[in-house]
Amino acid sequence: MDSRIHNVLFLCTGNSARSILAEALMDHWGQGRFKGHSAGSFPKGEVNPLAIKLLSQFDMPVDRMRSKSWDEFARPGAPAMDFVFTVCDQAAGEVCPVWPGRPITAHWGVPDPAAVEGKEALKMLAFRQAFSQMERRIKLFIDVRLELSRREIERRVRDIGHIDEEATRDKGS
Repeated sequence: MDSRIHNVLFLCTGNSARSILAEALMDHWGQGRFKGHSAGSFPKGEVNPLAIKLLSQFDMPVDRMRSKSWDEFARPGAPAMDFVFTVCDQAAGEVCPVWPGRPITAHWGVPDPAAVEGKEALKMLAFRQAFSQMERRIKLFIDVRLELSRREIERRVRDIGHIDEEATRDKGS
């Protein structure tokens, strides 16, 4: 069994909400096996305050969370990524940098909680829903046996990206 820590990068356009939540969740649930990272194609430059508030409610560290460009992870000397997951549809459609080391990639789309308008309670509900959806996926991901073939791991991480899609579509009907 591979005992090294595997780097996981979550990409979104703004790197202020979904990818930040995913980074924190990966660090929390993947302790000792996985290290979460996040970045954006067009980072907003600050983390959404509701993401910080939600992570704080779950006693997850927020002091090092920052909105950053995906260029940080494509340059020489950056940590090599083992997995790269897009969490927003826009980032999934963009041309990504070439990641050193041939990471396994997948799309794990989650509705953007930062796009919800209205009272703070409604916005916070959207953040909790995004958090829960990402948490379910990360828990499934950390249970994937990494001694499987690359093709099988790729299939499983792609399948994880479809968790909750049917429920989301049914709510919209």
